[in-house]
Amino acid sequence: MKKAKILVVEDQNIVALNIRNKLKNLGYTVPGTASTGEEAIRKAELTNADLVLMDIMLKGDMDGIEAAREIKTRLKIPVLYLTAYTDDETLERAKMTEPAGYISKPFKEEDLHSNIEMALHKHRAEKKETETSANEE
Repeated sequence: MKKAKILVVEDQNIVALNIRNKLKNLGYTVPGTASTGEEAIRKAELTNADLVLMDIMLKGDMDGIEAAREIKTRLKIPVLYLTAYTDDETLERAKMTEPAGYISKPFKEEDLHSNIEMALHKHRAEKKETETSANEE
């Protein structure tokens, strides 16, 4: 099976590099990083990512929740939130985007790995189900 491509969206460069290194150590490909919502959408399109690992607080006018909504709607790429924000209001806004998961920082590498694997598995299963339904019509 090919390595999954994961786009990292994080506004702090050092944190983004750290996440990128962890993902590479876990065997994933990281085709890029983004620090704004607009850049995240553009790079998700360009890289054909399998999953987007999204921080909620980003540079610029668009936060991670708005970017996730666009990515999921337009590109059908699952988004996994990785954020320090766990207040009820943020959680409620994030839920509206139907994320593949929500991991709070600081995180354990094994939690990141298991959440990514579950998100990718669920996305593949949904895609297969959609294709099967389309073929039956």
